[in-house]
Amino acid sequence: MDGLDDIVEEFLVESHENLDQLDTDLVALEQEPDSRERLSSIFRTIHTIKGTSGFLAFNRLEEVTHVGENMLSRLRDGELALTPHRTSVLLQMVDSVRSLLASIEASGGEGTVDVSAVVTAISAAMEDGAGPEAAAPATAGAPSGDEPADVATAPATVAAPAPVPDLAAAEEHPEPAAAVADHPEADAAVPDAAVPDAAAPDAAGGNRRAVADSTIRVDVDLLDELMLLVGELVLTRNQIVQNVARQTDTDLIRASQRLNLIASELQEGVMKTRMQPIDHIWSKLPRVVRDLGLQLRKSIRLEMEGRETELDKTLLEAVKDPLTHLVRNGVDHGIEAPEARTRAGKPAEGVLTLRARHESGQVVVEVADDGAGIDPVKLGAKALQRGLVTAEQLSRMSPADVLQMIFLPGFSTASAVTNVSGRGVGMDVVKTNIEAIGGTIEVESDPGAGTVCRLRIPLTLAIVPALTVECASDRYAIPQISLQELVSLDAEKAANAVEEVGGAQVYRLRGELLPLVRLTDVLGISSERHDGHVVIAVLRSEGRRFGLVVDRVINTEEIVVKAVGGQLKAIGLYSGATVLGDGTVALILDVQALARRALRTETVERQESRASVSEAAAAETERQRMLLASIGGGRRVAIPLDTVTRLEQVRTESVEKVGNREVVQYRGAILPIVRLDRHLGAYGDSDREVLEVIVYADHGRSVAIVVEEILDIVDGEAAVRSDIDDMGLLGSAVLGDKVTELLDVRAAILAADPAFYSTRPPALHPSSAPSGVPDSLLEV
Repeated sequence: MDGLDDIVEEFLVESHENLDQLDTDLVALEQEPDSRERLSSIFRTIHTIKGTSGFLAFNRLEEVTHVGENMLSRLRDGELALTPHRTSVLLQMVDSVRSLLASIEASGGEGTVDVSAVVTAISAAMEDGAGPEAAAPATAGAPSGDEPADVATAPATVAAPAPVPDLAAAEEHPEPAAAVADHPEADAAVPDAAVPDAAAPDAAGGNRRAVADSTIRVDVDLLDELMLLVGELVLTRNQIVQNVARQTDTDLIRASQRLNLIASELQEGVMKTRMQPIDHIWSKLPRVVRDLGLQLRKSIRLEMEGRETELDKTLLEAVKDPLTHLVRNGVDHGIEAPEARTRAGKPAEGVLTLRARHESGQVVVEVADDGAGIDPVKLGAKALQRGLVTAEQLSRMSPADVLQMIFLPGFSTASAVTNVSGRGVGMDVVKTNIEAIGGTIEVESDPGAGTVCRLRIPLTLAIVPALTVECASDRYAIPQISLQELVSLDAEKAANAVEEVGGAQVYRLRGELLPLVRLTDVLGISSERHDGHVVIAVLRSEGRRFGLVVDRVINTEEIVVKAVGGQLKAIGLYSGATVLGDGTVALILDVQALARRALRTETVERQESRASVSEAAAAETERQRMLLASIGGGRRVAIPLDTVTRLEQVRTESVEKVGNREVVQYRGAILPIVRLDRHLGAYGDSDREVLEVIVYADHGRSVAIVVEEILDIVDGEAAVRSDIDDMGLLGSAVLGDKVTELLDVRAAILAADPAFYSTRPPALHPSSAPSGVPDSLLEV
């Protein structure tokens, strides 16, 4: 299919499929001439081929299908009766169409295929008896009365259907079609429908595979299942390769290397089957812009850049609705009316631009308009009016911080509700949908000049090569597409090479000052490396470089990306999670988020303000999520999910005592224990070998809350609540059709550690995260 565009190629594939079905349907229709359902299906198929061929300017193809459609229309309406003679000419039409398609595939045009004889034969067959009662006329010696005439004795006075043109023969001997017209008795036998197939290889250029044979339709669910299996294969491959690396058996090592190669090639092949150009969803947007422009009386031109950018099909479907909403927002809110643009000195016609490109292992999609932009002052005033921020918080926020508030639930800048926008829903849903597939959304605006909404979407939900690093005994993965180089400095060199500029650490790398971000500072934890040695991963994001300081580098491996839950997503530092070759869980660092921390010049107050707004939005989303647990005696408690850090299991024999308090050694620390059954007077089973533990951690201190069994995570927003409570409870509610006690988490923690809230270490940055995340809190 070299040289043919995608539209023609799709037309050829679908037409070949339709022709194969037409052969079967026409023969079956001959046995059931009264089947209106089958007749209508044949008519629709021919009508589709005719319409598309006209659009693509294939005139002879349109001509032969048009006359065939006319016959089928009269057959469908009962004006003609289906006879073997008419079935034969319709089959000849199918063969002529097949020959034309073969020529189009070979040369891009209809070539020398002659359809005049077939058109004449179909036209004559329509005039061969005008009514449904007419049958093929009898010739001398033919049966009389009600017996049908034999098609083998067709009269010489009626033009017989021409045999199917042979493309190869037609070029050298163009006269056979005319000869057949002069000798209609040649129609005594049914035409050989196999002729076009025999000629097709020559027309298509030797033995080259035809387009209809080079493609296959596969259900998307099957591709998803294959991708899931390939992901598990890659994880297993990683484990095998790591284990074999410690062996000395050369045959085993060679087999492992072969497995590694095959798994990589299989993974790449399956990923390619799922990739589609973003134009598949962009193609519908010009109509959206046109209709909205007319409705709003605005003149808008839509420009597209990067239509060929490919994206995983699943992600493509997920981004379709958010992208449509952003386009509608740009037309409605962004671009002004023509008279307002003229007053502002702009062209009356507004421009909405869609851009797509690959960048750092992601697809970046931008929706930009040259409209009025968003005024941070007005936006801030609206947020203040709605009670989303205080006047003090607003005064400390940068313009970029204020713009991010358009993603808060229920926040709208529209002055009136219309059928296009202004209902207070939309941008928060866009953000939620994009983040659900591991993406991010940013907004930039220049008042008076326009607005840009930028989506950053992972290239695929599948498998990416990554560098695994260690920080404070926990492992993290960095997508290798963002990694440029690794720099290792000994203590002496680090003391001289790492400098401070404007209060920020930088490293002079080959004459260039590289801003540094220490992962321990970002996470709010302490480094376990005290020898002065510095390991820097040089990363690039959004066209700029920075250095990420880690404790040590482990290795590189291909990882299977898994989504993370709402708690981790709200932190804003992780783009996903993965299971490493040794079976441990590692969080995937969001390089773009780290870059913003390294490169921005905001004050600490502004950083804290940004974090408080993000936390408020996250709390709004998570406020009703509850963890259900049983505590014995048939009683159940509900614990707010945002207070849960980890879910663990602890063996009873590992519980020790300090004075009268129970404690357990956990991850290098001593955790006080509170048993909820005793704390709330339930007294459950005390003979259990394994304890179900809920770990709560805050600013460097942790406690272990013991329950009988973890039951479920539920949405408690619509629950029926009551203020009936008891010691250690905040009330009760109906959750899962059962009355459930609402735990006073603060009281339970104080019962385990009375000093928990009074002697905590200095507060860390609000966006800091506890080290280590259990499998139970990962959405895999």
